[in-house]
Amino acid sequence: MMRYVLATAFCFVCFVSIAQNIEVKLSAAIKKMETDEQFKHAGISLFVVDGNTGKTVFDKNAETGLATASCLKVVTSVAAFELLGKNYTYKTSIGYDGEILNDTLIGNLIITASGDPTLGSWRWEDTKESFFGNWIISILNQNKIKTINGDIIINESKWETQATPGGWVWEDIGNYYGAGARGLNWHENQYDLLLKPGKNIGDPVEITGTEPLLHAELINELKTGKAGSGDNSIIYLPEDGLIGYVRGTVPAGNNSFKVSGAMPNASIAFSYYLEELFKQNNIALTGKTKSSTLFFIDKKILPVATKTIGSIFSPPLDSINYWFLQKSINLYGEAFVKTISFEKTGFGATDTGLNIITDFWSKRGVEKSALKIRDGSGLSPANRVTTKALVTVMQYAKKQNWFASFYNALPLQNGIRMKSGFIGGVRSYTGYIKSKAGKDYTFSFIINNYDGSSAAVREKMWKLLDILK
Repeated sequence: MMRYVLATAFCFVCFVSIAQNIEVKLSAAIKKMETDEQFKHAGISLFVVDGNTGKTVFDKNAETGLATASCLKVVTSVAAFELLGKNYTYKTSIGYDGEILNDTLIGNLIITASGDPTLGSWRWEDTKESFFGNWIISILNQNKIKTINGDIIINESKWETQATPGGWVWEDIGNYYGAGARGLNWHENQYDLLLKPGKNIGDPVEITGTEPLLHAELINELKTGKAGSGDNSIIYLPEDGLIGYVRGTVPAGNNSFKVSGAMPNASIAFSYYLEELFKQNNIALTGKTKSSTLFFIDKKILPVATKTIGSIFSPPLDSINYWFLQKSINLYGEAFVKTISFEKTGFGATDTGLNIITDFWSKRGVEKSALKIRDGSGLSPANRVTTKALVTVMQYAKKQNWFASFYNALPLQNGIRMKSGFIGGVRSYTGYIKSKAGKDYTFSFIINNYDGSSAAVREKMWKLLDILK
């Protein structure tokens, strides 16, 4: 018995010694950072806890609210797992409001959208455009519909008409990562802009096309940059915009170059896709394809389906969340926020969803003043979150039965399972580390307002996190 007591005491002393040693090393590393000229005007916050006990290992400005960039995604992700469930799916339905006589639908074909952010996505076999096209044609064939004597109506009325959250900046909104979430999302609301750079620095860049077809006019002010300079282009095109601008540079030395933008209105691209699909399959349409937004503008009553003839479902939430965290897809986060709003109130709106998420976390140890959020993805530079709040979220996730799905969705970077974030002047990381000594740590590390190279900041932050390994 005495040997057991002595062994236990020895282990306790060892763990205390390790914890004290880690704290000393982290403190020294942070002090060195504070003397680094790159961080002269920066805000630095690091919070580390014992992953098993939750006891604080290190605290540097853990209660200071900072811009998080994409580390905010863990807040949205965990809330979505809890408020929607790991098996939650989106449903897109097809129906009509008239009657079918022989092979003719006398009435409107109505597609009722639910905000599915994966519709037409290339990330799963059964979400691809071709899969959806085959599905909808098979539904029409099953019902012997060869002519639609009416309109195709896209019902997006379950969600608000504003796609992009307040707080997103002009330089982001027209680019693929600035795609907002709509009632009807298509091809991740993204298109590729196909370019042909010039041979010399300063030469004009030719736009050779878009995939899929963009139904807006882009005024091309792109120039050719030096070889190897990378993509320094910005697309300026607001939601529902018809005219945009492309500015900046793309590198010389390429016969072709591709950048990706955000569709100004996904329902327009979806409408053209449907009309072309029906034409290829000899399905006649006497009317037009219309979004529910047009009915609101014209102050007309929106037709609704009186009979549903088919529904298609998204992958489950845990599968969507995998790509949300792995590839940092902002669209998915904004869709989660509006979906939470819809499921809890009957209408999908960003502000409502964010309030529900904030209330959810306030009941689980995160003060509302520590979680001031403007979106669900972290793209807004106006977000202010503490590292303590992020660690609280990560610790909460560890105790849930869906944790394996969440953990495996976190990218593996620098040998650490962690979410990263990067916007202008912001670098952030939050995740889990298991040390060689067998200790589990949960951490969050944010730096705001640094100078110089973001790549250099990343390396310095990774070097500090190596202390925990």
